[in-house]
Amino acid sequence: MNTTVKVVALCAAGIGAYIMGSFMINMGDDMSNMTKSVGQMTQDVHSMAKDMNGMAGNMMQMAQSMVDGQKKMGDDFANVAKDMSIMTRSMVSMGQDMNGLGSQISSMNSNIQEMNGSMSRMSNDMSVMNRSMSGMRYDINKFTKPENIMMPWSR
Repeated sequence: MNTTVKVVALCAAGIGAYIMGSFMINMGDDMSNMTKSVGQMTQDVHSMAKDMNGMAGNMMQMAQSMVDGQKKMGDDFANVAKDMSIMTRSMVSMGQDMNGLGSQISSMNSNIQEMNGSMSRMSNDMSVMNRSMSGMRYDINKFTKPENIMMPWSR
């Protein structure tokens, strides 16, 4: 074979090896960056899951506190106002809706929709409670100051 042909073939092989080596190095860098990105994404998802679990625990505690508070208020004011029984049923229903949140956290999208509905009901129930409590002020005042009932002129 001719020396020129050998040199050209050797140069072509060298250029091909350089191009293939550069391609492999770039592909290795890209794969490394992609692996780092997947690792970061895993950490982000883990952090988000941890945050959601904490939020579910807080919501469970809030729901339990609301049920406990509702029961105490129902026991204390059952004979004072008829509207308290309406609030009691609404608060128990809302507490039951919110108790299921912790066990359903894996289906996050549907749970967030359910949570929005529960919070809407809670707002409505709190509005009913506020109206009931303002009406109870007068009734409680009558029971704690019977002299105002017996002697209205002494006010």
